[in-house]
Amino acid sequence: MKSLKIKKSSIDETDFRFDASFHLSDGRLHQKIVNRNPHRNLTLKEVTERIFSGNIFKRSYVENSEVGYHYLTASDMVKSDIETGKYISKKYTTQYEKLKIEKDWILLSCSGTLGNTVYTNSNFEKFVGTHDLIRIVPDTDKILSGYLYAFLTCKYGYSLLTQFGFGGVIKHIEPHHIENIPIPILPEEFQQKIHNLIVESAQLRVEANKLLKEATSVFDELKVDYLAGSFVFNKVKIQKISSNKKRFDANYNVISELVDEKLKNIKYVTIRSQSSKIFIGPRSKRNYVATGVPFLSTSEMQKANPTKTEKFVNHKTAKDFAVREGWILTTRSGTLGDTIFVMPVIDNYAVSEDGIRIVVDENSEISNRYLFAFLKSNIGKNSLLAGSYGSVILHLNEDYVGDIKVPVFEEKFEEIERNVSKYIECFNQAIINENQAIDLIEKEIDQWQQ
Repeated sequence: MKSLKIKKSSIDETDFRFDASFHLSDGRLHQKIVNRNPHRNLTLKEVTERIFSGNIFKRSYVENSEVGYHYLTASDMVKSDIETGKYISKKYTTQYEKLKIEKDWILLSCSGTLGNTVYTNSNFEKFVGTHDLIRIVPDTDKILSGYLYAFLTCKYGYSLLTQFGFGGVIKHIEPHHIENIPIPILPEEFQQKIHNLIVESAQLRVEANKLLKEATSVFDELKVDYLAGSFVFNKVKIQKISSNKKRFDANYNVISELVDEKLKNIKYVTIRSQSSKIFIGPRSKRNYVATGVPFLSTSEMQKANPTKTEKFVNHKTAKDFAVREGWILTTRSGTLGDTIFVMPVIDNYAVSEDGIRIVVDENSEISNRYLFAFLKSNIGKNSLLAGSYGSVILHLNEDYVGDIKVPVFEEKFEEIERNVSKYIECFNQAIINENQAIDLIEKEIDQWQQ
């Protein structure tokens, strides 16, 4: 049990907060350290043009961008691919100007999971954001936006932002709660170095997403006109059900038929025929430790920076969950069809058993990069969705994934592999740059408590 004596002035200056969780949080300790800054501090309000969240509004979802705005939730904003296919009606979204997102802003999750931050690049500019995002608009005459993002994302900024969380089951923070957190104004040369790393990281992510789209566009002529959750029906002959493992569910029979129709008269191989292994991690109890091997859930592995995890397992446990560079992981439970390529920065990380591991054989006809591009394409995602089963929580199994048909476009092999290789290089470097910037700030502030 923790205990602490506080002065009345501490309560007065914190919006009359009496809850122990606030006064005993890391944020209070870290604020004292930041206040030892040998240079100077300004408040967040002083270095920004605006700190605001959108008004609460009713969302009317639509199926495409012709009648809708791209919609961004707090959980989607941290993903490597923010285009999740969610759109809200242009006609019924009357507060577009207050909800739109612009480049070089900092987005902060302020409900549920608190403190996730994102530095927006040009990919965000077509999005309307949920009201559960605090928008921080840096005043570039007073502070460099990349530097401000790196501070708010480091352990000191994170604890300062999240210390103001209030509520019972679902925590919240409001824009006015964070206006007065201290922002260390360090020497201009130091700020510029950090800013450059963050800006370059943002640009690399834009380039990476562009390259991945070019790679997946090869499969666009096979696009299946179906979106997960939309309504579709078809007649299925009993003979086909008998030959398809006696599955009666619509996903398997209707969507798989749409996929098969696109692959008619096209050369294909199955994932199993190209893989040395398709498997999942062990279903076992995990005891998390303070330090050890980073552990990723399937939602964390899809983040723009998956290395920022707070879960670790010991080395003995990690052996069974470890993934290796070059493997392909796809989700097998909950939200299906989300696929990642294991990059150098997460080589040997431990990943939940809910990630199906696909290890492409070195002597296979197609490469791991070609297969990754296919699984990220429209027809690839639908091929995965077709095999889902379950009611509330959908699932996939390794056996079905092995049966998925992959079209073989031999004349496009080199182009796809080149684009995916560059995508991996850009994405991996973006993470390295961001981590380096955050590390520089943390090491500088760590010296102030010595």
